[in-house]
Amino acid sequence: MSAGELRDPEIAPHGPIGIDPFQFAAGRLSDAALASLGRLQRALDDEVKPLINEAWDTATMPPGIIGALAPLKLMEPEGVTAEEAASSLYKGFRTYVLARTDVSVATVYNAQAGLFRATVQQGGSPEQAAELDPRIRDFDLTGVFALTEPEHGSDIAGGMTTSATRHGDEWVLNGHKRWIGGAVSADVIAVFARDTADGQVKCFLVPRTADGVELSTITGKVSLRPMQNADFTLTDVRVPESARLQRIDSWRDVASIMGTLRADVAWIAAGLQAGALEAATRYVREREQFGRPLAGFQLIQEKLARMAGNVVASLGMVCQISELQDRGVFSDANSSLAKMWTSLRARETVALAREVVGGNGIVIDTDVARFFADAEAVYSYEGTHEVNSLIVGRALTGASAFV
Repeated sequence: MSAGELRDPEIAPHGPIGIDPFQFAAGRLSDAALASLGRLQRALDDEVKPLINEAWDTATMPPGIIGALAPLKLMEPEGVTAEEAASSLYKGFRTYVLARTDVSVATVYNAQAGLFRATVQQGGSPEQAAELDPRIRDFDLTGVFALTEPEHGSDIAGGMTTSATRHGDEWVLNGHKRWIGGAVSADVIAVFARDTADGQVKCFLVPRTADGVELSTITGKVSLRPMQNADFTLTDVRVPESARLQRIDSWRDVASIMGTLRADVAWIAAGLQAGALEAATRYVREREQFGRPLAGFQLIQEKLARMAGNVVASLGMVCQISELQDRGVFSDANSSLAKMWTSLRARETVALAREVVGGNGIVIDTDVARFFADAEAVYSYEGTHEVNSLIVGRALTGASAFV
């Protein structure tokens, strides 16, 4: 066999999570969980992926995407024990498979199954959680998480200006939120606001159609184009006390919820790298230059090998942090390190994918362009690289470098 001929690769996509030469999934998930991920991947391939490029091009989120995912009941998959279904490890692999197809799809699904569900489960009273969680799992009640404001992202803990004032059994909310993914179509929005009486942060489930709520879709994005992010204002919006999530009474409570979910972004960063690697590998095996497939050139193979190393290393890191969380070990520094490092590697991986695909890497037909652009959003959201670095640095040195 000559150097220019192709042979079957020893590291090849196999199983529900694709490239997994170190068998992270097979060694950690039950057969039922793997089967659930396999059903998910088939739905993504058959029903979701055909919609993605047009969704990207038009910056719209087709209803058929959630329509394909909701019936799979991924939050309580068939045959999977309740303990495994609730584990960080299973949910992480679910996120990985989603992001491997498209980051917007992973983000819109996790807006419901991750941030919104966790906010209700951890922030609601036992009665609120018991009433709402079954509806959330079935997508009978859809919701999103509204924390970020136009002037406050990384400093939202101390800078939040959205206010909540109690009048008897009602609360009046005023403020402005931005970058709220999925808000334009959600039934309710989990709005975080500062109580004017005690200065503490609280959370309210606000109907999207409530009087005083004005929403507009943010346009002109170059990343996560199908994901509909909203800019919205609340002007004297009235909600009952029953709409307040009863176990969120301070920023510490909010941070606790977010701390358990920051690792989800690291799983997205790992998944998008796998998608970029598979797209690039598929392209170079089919594309011929100088009379032979690009896959047979040494420089191409070197780049693919670096990408594979990044995917495997990222997957190993997120598996370990999820296993720690499933043992009850939660650490802001660990979550920040995982998000910081995997999203940095994602930037490198998608850049290499774009390089090996050449000029076709800037059009969406090969899929690489989507991953290339989306890596920029993942690098910044749920904690910028700089902020996460300072959290890790504080843990290492014992000295805070925050201003």
